[in-house]
Amino acid sequence: MCRSDNGGVALRVLICPDKFKGSLTAVEVCKALARGWLRARPRDVLDLLPVSDGGDGFGDVCRRLVGARTRSLQTVDAAGCPLRARWWWCRTRRLAILESAAVIGLALLPKGRFHPFELDTAGLGRALQKVAAQGARRILVGLGGSATNDAGFGLARVLGWRFLDSAGRELTRWTDLDRLACVERPVKGFPWRALQVAADVTNPLSGPRGATRVYGPQKGLRPADLARAEQCLRRLARVMEDLTGRPLSRVPGAGAAGGLGFGFLAFAGAELVPGFDWVAERARLEQRLRRADLVLTGEGSMDRSTVMGKGVGEIARRCRRKQKPCLAFVGSFQPWGGHARWFRRVYALLDVVPEKVAFARPAGVLEQLAEQAAREWTTESAG
Repeated sequence: MCRSDNGGVALRVLICPDKFKGSLTAVEVCKALARGWLRARPRDVLDLLPVSDGGDGFGDVCRRLVGARTRSLQTVDAAGCPLRARWWWCRTRRLAILESAAVIGLALLPKGRFHPFELDTAGLGRALQKVAAQGARRILVGLGGSATNDAGFGLARVLGWRFLDSAGRELTRWTDLDRLACVERPVKGFPWRALQVAADVTNPLSGPRGATRVYGPQKGLRPADLARAEQCLRRLARVMEDLTGRPLSRVPGAGAAGGLGFGFLAFAGAELVPGFDWVAERARLEQRLRRADLVLTGEGSMDRSTVMGKGVGEIARRCRRKQKPCLAFVGSFQPWGGHARWFRRVYALLDVVPEKVAFARPAGVLEQLAEQAAREWTTESAG
């Protein structure tokens, strides 16, 4: 802290939110919080750091960190419809950045039109092939936000894997994987030298905390669908474990993006990394936290899962370790026992305006909340 011109104490404030899914990017959240805060405390020194944990917006955050350029490629979405998708290219490093949400994202599909049984990850497989053909030797993929629950089956088929039943017939739909008898490897190896996959959750592939039961309902799986989906993924995991000798389905993050974490491990030779850690290291988050007097973070929806590996929870965890006060700004907030140990205060848009208003002008409401928080902080400090 330092003295301001008017004799008060000027704070060093680190603003490091994730996106508000469906309404604001992490960059836009940063700017809105900064505008509101400075209206009440214009002499504070702000450090703006948009973050991501591997979900929607991961590519744009990474682009800023590594100096990549935005490009586009032709592929298909999760339903197999033609799509022009963004990707990011750092020529000096031969690094391509892809985002599952930009290719097979749930937000790209008309709401309620497609059932997850009709969707797969083939479009992401095509995108991998195209960036490799452009000269990428290192590829980074953010997993969050997918519409799929196929454990990378579609992606694997594009890469040359074959899935056969006991009669030697090739399976072409992931919902037939309960009949899987054997898997044949691709004839050719992978054209990339290194493939890292950034996960935003630590779930295993199957079971009570697996992809199907935890995230399937969010994507449209009905209660009657869960047993079949789970059976298909368990069968796939069992056959692949017999083939590779590795229990990949139990790796933390294997259940990310409808099992796509498992798919990348099993079928693309990928390394699974925590998305937030990848961003934090390159953004020098630890050093920036040490310099800060106060931290502002946020995301679209906050509940207990926030502190189970998500980016905002990881920021709060590091703030606790360094004894830095942390304020959270969110769209909606579902309190849980002990949330006050993580965040000094949580400001939620839906606590002050109706949902319609929050979605119509989220940046304006965020500014108001940030200004309110800054005034309250000044009052508390003075007291």
